[in-house]
Amino acid sequence: VQLVESGGGLVQPGDSLRLSCVTSGFTFGTYSMHWVRQAPGKGPQWVSTINRDGDHTGYPDSVKGRFTISRDNAKNTLYLQMDNLKPEDTATYYCTKGFASLAAPRGQGTQVTVSS
Repeated sequence: VQLVESGGGLVQPGDSLRLSCVTSGFTFGTYSMHWVRQAPGKGPQWVSTINRDGDHTGYPDSVKGRFTISRDNAKNTLYLQMDNLKPEDTATYYCTKGFASLAAPRGQGTQVTVSS
């Protein structure tokens, strides 16, 4: 099982980023997928969930209306479109397989820093 996140970077408040998570080693389309983030000195925070078919999604209030999770089962890839980024979105972002937990199979993470 391999998950590789990319797309993070240093941006200003109000900017957008699109994260990608390319997966391999498992049947991607049979698992729910999730994004989880962890800021320095803080615990993990669930960011978003998408079901196997991509027709149901979920978000916490902190990102609802700003973040959009999507998936391409043909490409075994998960995405997170992040708009109107805020400094409090600064964290390492992980995609996880099956469960919204850093204990689940996940990648190495991609760093997102929002700062003026």
